[in-house]
Amino acid sequence: MTVRRLAENQPASFAFTAENEAWAKKEIAKFPPGRQASAVLPLMWRAQEQSGYWLPKPAIEAVAAMLDMPLMRALEIATFYSMFNLSPVGRHHVQLCGTTPCMLRGAEDLKKVCEQRIGAQGHVGAEGALSWVEVECLGACCNAPMAQINNDYYEDLDPQNFVKLLDDLVAGRPVVKGSQIGRVGSEPVGGLTSLTSLYGVDGRGPGPEAAKPDKEPSLPSDAQTGASDARR
Repeated sequence: MTVRRLAENQPASFAFTAENEAWAKKEIAKFPPGRQASAVLPLMWRAQEQSGYWLPKPAIEAVAAMLDMPLMRALEIATFYSMFNLSPVGRHHVQLCGTTPCMLRGAEDLKKVCEQRIGAQGHVGAEGALSWVEVECLGACCNAPMAQINNDYYEDLDPQNFVKLLDDLVAGRPVVKGSQIGRVGSEPVGGLTSLTSLYGVDGRGPGPEAAKPDKEPSLPSDAQTGASDARR
């Protein structure tokens, strides 16, 4: 496991917005008295979102104080979970999977795109638009290679569609989340090969062969039912 440290430059203070503070109190109320520290992960996550997708030290301190927990405990949690960014990131933070399935499907080429388009890992690109880091498995191996950008998954990437995706995000143009080649879920690239009568070849609905039967199935007659009862 890599060592994770807080950024050297920190803001002077942090305070939840009124809306986020009300939300935090509702989260804390979900837990019994004396167990309010159980809300630490969602509160840190909301603090990170409010801070532009990174978690500064004053935010960690504020969460610890709100939950009446030792600051060291809060620091241990913040530095353990890689979902918490301990230094500033771009408006679009790319977490690129480099684990085996993605590596075999072309993640190394995507790393080169990140290095050329953004810079080194941890570097925030021009105008604060992009940053990137390589991460371990994100659980979308069927659609490898893939990346998580902020809260969304982008799958079936290649250097060409990845460059376009980054350019569109920076320019504020609409982007398609999920697969970048149009497949649904984790279906085969060429379309479904089974259960097509239920989901269609493209996975978007019943196929033409899913016609209704010519007639409804008949119910047992009274005579048949009586005969069955007699045999019992």
